[in-house]
Amino acid sequence: MSNLTIIANIHAKPNQIDLVKSELLKLIPTTVKERGCLTYELHQNTADPAHFTFTEIWETRELWRDHMNAPHLAAYMTATEGAIAEFSLTEMTKIG
Repeated sequence: MSNLTIIANIHAKPNQIDLVKSELLKLIPTTVKERGCLTYELHQNTADPAHFTFTEIWETRELWRDHMNAPHLAAYMTATEGAIAEFSLTEMTKIG
């Protein structure tokens, strides 16, 4: 079975960039220790600082689902409620 790649795009509201960035950065230390997490990298768009992208690679979809239900992710959702303008998530499979 192939690993699961996740591309998560988060667009902060213009007046909430610092809050969202801070909360996203808090996710990294805990997430990289989670079972099944192979890669968990956060990027910020240089032309649009309100746009953040997580590139994630998980051993299985099931382990990624466990991550999505983790307490630290719930805490992030609470802390950033009302601060996110747009969010999209794409599940991908490496083919080459």
